[in-house]
Amino acid sequence: MIIERSSESVWKRIVGIAAMPALAAVIACLVLSPSPARANCYELIGCTNKDYFKNAQLKQLSCQILWEVRNTIYKERGYCFHTQKGIQAFGNAGCKYDDAGKVPLNAAERYNVGAIKKVEAKKGC
Repeated sequence: MIIERSSESVWKRIVGIAAMPALAAVIACLVLSPSPARANCYELIGCTNKDYFKNAQLKQLSCQILWEVRNTIYKERGYCFHTQKGIQAFGNAGCKYDDAGKVPLNAAERYNVGAIKKVEAKKGC
């Protein structure tokens, strides 16, 4: 079996398979386009965008991990980091929001950021 690796080769195979050029173009976009950004999921606490993190589980995490999870939520939603630590860890490519308060978080994300901040404060992070 020969696996074709170039975009042009994939396109030719799709066009050859699909009888309608419009369908071939749609298939090619789906196959060749990069997939959209997704929320991060963690084995112990769940997914940043849909699971409500439990306080007991968050307490088990180190200050560094709590910081990373909290800032991952902001990164996923387009926050522009201002600290050297944040920029080094996450970069600012594709960022849209300079003010953390203006980052559009859904209910689970807003809850999780708050829960993480409370645990960080209790731990003295």
